[in-house]
Amino acid sequence: MELDHIGIAVSDLDEARRLYGEVLGFEVSEPEELPDRGLRICFVDVGGAQVELLYPTAEDSAVGKFLASRGPGIHHLCYKVDDIRSKLKAIAAAGARLIDSEPRPGAHGTLVAFIHPKSTGGVLTELCQAAD
Repeated sequence: MELDHIGIAVSDLDEARRLYGEVLGFEVSEPEELPDRGLRICFVDVGGAQVELLYPTAEDSAVGKFLASRGPGIHHLCYKVDDIRSKLKAIAAAGARLIDSEPRPGAHGTLVAFIHPKSTGGVLTELCQAAD
């Protein structure tokens, strides 16, 4: 496994895109809609891993609830895996609590699944597998 991206919840996607693009000088992708997850996202190419800017389009989405209770900031860490289904089985067999026992569609055609932060030292952890 290797780090794929760090998800950051933002309360203003345009301002976050300006910060990372114009102020810090990174290349920022165009926004992508994930309506089933109540999100609009952008990726920031920081070399190696990426930063994923997460803006909730629904207050009752996971990121909307996160922003309401914690405010903007780091939301999750994501690691690339080659076989997400076998990795989920191995993690569950080791006793970790999964949020997703089966992967679901993610950005850029990936498959993603989350591990509960109670099993990962308080950090929401995402696994992603590249599209075939």
